[in-house]
Amino acid sequence: MDEITDGGLPRGRPTLLCGGAGCGKTLLAAEFLVRGAVQFDEPGVLMCFEETEAELKANVASLGFDLADLIRRKKLVVDHVRVERSEIQETGEYDLEGLFVRLNHAIDSIGAKRVVLDTIEGLFAALPNDAILRAELRRLFRWLKDKGVTAVITAERGRDQMTRKGLEEYVSDCVILLDHRVNEQVATRHLRVVKYRGSLHGTNEYPFLIGNDGISVLPITSLGLNHAASHERISSGIGRLDAMLGGRGFFRGGSVLLTGTPGTGKTSVAAFFAQATARRGERALFFAFEESPNQIIRNMQSIGLRLEPSVKRGVLRFHAARPTLYGLEMHLATMFKEILAFQPDVVIVDPMTSLLAAGSESETRAMVTRLIDFLKARQITSLFTSLTQEGSALAQSEIAISSLMDSWLLLQNIESAGERNRGLYVLKSRGMAHSNQIREFLISDRGIDLVDAYIGPSGMLVGAARAAQTAREKAAAVAGKQEAMRLRRTLERKHTVVEQQIAALRSEYDAEEQDARRIDEQAATRTLALTTDRAALGRLRQADVATAVGARKHAKRSESMR
Repeated sequence: MDEITDGGLPRGRPTLLCGGAGCGKTLLAAEFLVRGAVQFDEPGVLMCFEETEAELKANVASLGFDLADLIRRKKLVVDHVRVERSEIQETGEYDLEGLFVRLNHAIDSIGAKRVVLDTIEGLFAALPNDAILRAELRRLFRWLKDKGVTAVITAERGRDQMTRKGLEEYVSDCVILLDHRVNEQVATRHLRVVKYRGSLHGTNEYPFLIGNDGISVLPITSLGLNHAASHERISSGIGRLDAMLGGRGFFRGGSVLLTGTPGTGKTSVAAFFAQATARRGERALFFAFEESPNQIIRNMQSIGLRLEPSVKRGVLRFHAARPTLYGLEMHLATMFKEILAFQPDVVIVDPMTSLLAAGSESETRAMVTRLIDFLKARQITSLFTSLTQEGSALAQSEIAISSLMDSWLLLQNIESAGERNRGLYVLKSRGMAHSNQIREFLISDRGIDLVDAYIGPSGMLVGAARAAQTAREKAAAVAGKQEAMRLRRTLERKHTVVEQQIAALRSEYDAEEQDARRIDEQAATRTLALTTDRAALGRLRQADVATAVGARKHAKRSESMR
């Protein structure tokens, strides 16, 4: 609320709280006093005109406020002013001088810095003169300003105006309108700052909740986009899914949306993510809106996932509630309380579309938006499952919050060849290179597996068609291998024949070569013998020396050639 009013209520000036019965005016005013006394050491005065001191103590005790202890420690004064119309007779001019004396004494007795008047209609119930009423209201508000106290005045809402008299809102420096409405049998309280003099403030209507710890307001417009962005990655618990997400899984502190039609396996994926978190020694908080924890634990056993040991070790906690148990704000407050108490590393909401039963689409979107911002601010990784109806557009979520998600996974049923199978693909995953291929999503007693779908001339094949195509491809591969082996054996036989032919030709060649060498040797021998004979014959005939020398040279040349 301090964020909405840009710093809180105006110090030293009056603030008007107006609204119908049951909207929380008195509780908000009482919390204003209690928080001031306990957290800021600012004593306060509560002057009430309808409830007694004992009734107020009992009413605010449900919020954990101990008025008796604050009164005992001189931090709070509760003064019940009894005004009965039957005991009042209007004579002469009517003024509030007696009230000022009584209120001034209460303020000075404890040095009060804060004052609450609840409700102001009780003070003027017997005064029909609007002119005098306006004058006295102005005097009351001026007196509170001069006293230097920060005042909160509650007023009942009129039929066609914010207050019954329609005057208080004009003399107040700050006016806050509270509303308690019922939409489709679901009650929700809203708060709106109508005016705030001298300060910027949120002008929207914000839902608020009265819980065990007081009033909580968490408007969307007060949440800045300044969340930390971690570079750490965590596993989804499914190896092939991590591979599709760049091989490393989700970013820590990110938000993940998992959409799909009924029966596609959304809860199974969420359970594997929770189990992977528990195995890392981290904490996972599972909000279930359709199944009880025992039912989820039993169902996951059929796919080989045992969650009970993680629950017993205290690293996995389930919180199950029907969406129609209470309104969206109570759901949100309960989730905040569980998250703050358990301090999880991962939060799973399954399915968030069930919350549509507790409010309209816009209200649910606002509630989930606040939850996402709350988780991101604390670096808690979140997984939201969303149900998509058959026949609707798959690439959209029922609550239209996909733009707030860092990763978006889509599960869908694929009907072909007379059977229904499942497929998964990543629509988006910010900050990482992710697969753009669809995978067949298989669930068995061994867990979850993602199988590459067959893409061929006839399109994508899954299930039995994919298995049949795989079998045909294996048969074709075997046949091709056998044909290759046959060709190899043929080539080997041909190689053997060729080698034998080459060996035979080489043997024939060597034989012919030896014959040629032998003939050459024989020719050389004959030539030498002939030359020798001629030389000898020449000597017998006493031939000249030149002839003899030439004969010897010819003989040597013949010998060298041989």
